[in-house]
Amino acid sequence: MVIVGLMSGTSLDGMDAAVVNVRGPTNVELVGFAHRPYSTAERRQIEAVLAGAGIAEAARLHTALAGWAVDAVEVALELSHVRADALAGIAFPGQTMWHQPPVVSLQLGEPAILAERFGVRVVHNFRARDVAAGGQGAPLVPVADALCFGATDHPRILLNVGGMANVTWVRRRADLDTVIAADTGPGMAIVDAIARLVDPALRFDENARLAAQGVVHDDVVRELLQHEFFASPPPRSTGREAFGQRYAEALHHRVPGPDGVRTAVALTVEAIAQFCEARLPPTPEIVAAGGGTHHPVLMSDLAERLAPLGMQLKLFDDLFFAADAKEAVAFALLGWLTLHGQPGNVPSATGAAGARVLGSVTPA
Repeated sequence: MVIVGLMSGTSLDGMDAAVVNVRGPTNVELVGFAHRPYSTAERRQIEAVLAGAGIAEAARLHTALAGWAVDAVEVALELSHVRADALAGIAFPGQTMWHQPPVVSLQLGEPAILAERFGVRVVHNFRARDVAAGGQGAPLVPVADALCFGATDHPRILLNVGGMANVTWVRRRADLDTVIAADTGPGMAIVDAIARLVDPALRFDENARLAAQGVVHDDVVRELLQHEFFASPPPRSTGREAFGQRYAEALHHRVPGPDGVRTAVALTVEAIAQFCEARLPPTPEIVAAGGGTHHPVLMSDLAERLAPLGMQLKLFDDLFFAADAKEAVAFALLGWLTLHGQPGNVPSATGAAGARVLGSVTPA
């Protein structure tokens, strides 16, 4: 069954589309992938709604996000040489705009536009059912981590460093009962937001150019880690409500210039390492994906910080497929599970009262 999985994460860098052949819950094959970047104007449109713009702006963004998703799907299908009429469905999680579990997790992006354009079922609104069951509605990728990306003979940690960072501990592949997963805190969202404050011409800290020029303010990192989120046990999740633009501006004001970028990198690294050390069983390897893997300073610092814990840092690309596609592939699997009436959440990761079939389906 061929499904397109979509993803637009907290990094706000663009819309990902993965064409995936899902042969079963433990067997996914990436057929093709496309990234549709957001222009500066499009990113500002999202940021304006995140900052509290009115209902009219939110409604326009709801439609615009679906249009950007259409663009990404069209390119992914073309690159994959797959016709739209060969698709069994599209999994469209939308863009998270407000994440306040266990009260609400709100995503924008009109699925009917995709259903109309491609003539296939669209699975969407994945987080709402988990939240209704008392869960965080996130992270949802752990089901794919456990079913498809765990090791068969030893424990493994799957790390994603996107706008936020999250980890999944998998004892053995396909063992859902023992999974431990949670957001560790900010990923690249603060790093890149401060980079744009230092140099407005930048979209992100490309090739770690700014971070490489800065030094870590260790006292600031220690203080930032006193935030109540870092002490909370899993299940836990976070987003731009806690670690967004205002947080970045405050850190930039306190530690200006490249030092602020470097200090934000250190915060991300330390939050990941402390969570692994305090909350997870001893594990020989951690497999990293997400935009943060393209940041040389962060990856070097993380490898150095994890080594004393007996953990080897590996790249998802080297074990599976292009890591940039991982979350979109995960949502393709989540869409497959929904279409087959199978649960998509991992209650130990989200805190939901039990396993639930996720999402709603807009018909073809």
